[in-house]
Amino acid sequence: MHPITKLQKRGTPLNTDTSFSYAELTEGQQCEIKRELLAEDIDAFAEASGDHNPLHTDADFARAAGFQDRIAHGMLLASWISASLAHSLPGKGTVYLRQSLEFRQPALPGDRLTIRLTVSEKKRRGRVVIDCVICHEDGRDVLRGSAEVIAPS
Repeated sequence: MHPITKLQKRGTPLNTDTSFSYAELTEGQQCEIKRELLAEDIDAFAEASGDHNPLHTDADFARAAGFQDRIAHGMLLASWISASLAHSLPGKGTVYLRQSLEFRQPALPGDRLTIRLTVSEKKRRGRVVIDCVICHEDGRDVLRGSAEVIAPS
């Protein structure tokens, strides 16, 4: 099965044309969304969350700590998974129940990232387990985990 691929443009919501009911979902079904991480995304998340850790807000501090530049908040990237579940797979009406995450690599301003969601298990009562990965262009995982949701009926 070929994945649905979308490119989210800066400042616009994900296209919500795709929405799948529980009955329409199949194990192995996949969706990919490509995004570029901007410094403005990190700044906005720091402001909204109140997390002003200098690893995220101060490039010199981050470099002194061994990073190439300031790094994205892990939960900023996790919020991209949330948006992808709500707007792409399964789509509108999805109820988020739980999420596991493993942060593997930093993401820096200017990185082009791919969010990949894959239906891994259909459970009872509309529950679906979805594998979630965000990776760099070269394939290195930034984060991975799984989400359990209730798919739209």
